[in-house]
Amino acid sequence: MLSKQILRSGTSIGANIEESIGGQSERDFLSKISISYKETRETIYWLKLLKETDYIKTEEFESLFNDAEEICKILGSIQIAIKKKNAN
Repeated sequence: MLSKQILRSGTSIGANIEESIGGQSERDFLSKISISYKETRETIYWLKLLKETDYIKTEEFESLFNDAEEICKILGSIQIAIKKKNAN
């Protein structure tokens, strides 16, 4: 069950990024990027549960966790940049 959750949230990240690229407006782009950010946070949650239940090894967790954290940082930076641009 946990593996299905991580599959759902993990694949949603990329799907929403792809949708953002084809966004009809900057607002639409930001909305999809924000959804991708939230899905990445959810994926991190599922990764932690998978590790705690010994479904994945520590080494696997660390690699996936680090990748997900990096994606969060990138998506967060994009959100901040767009919001700053729109605030001016």
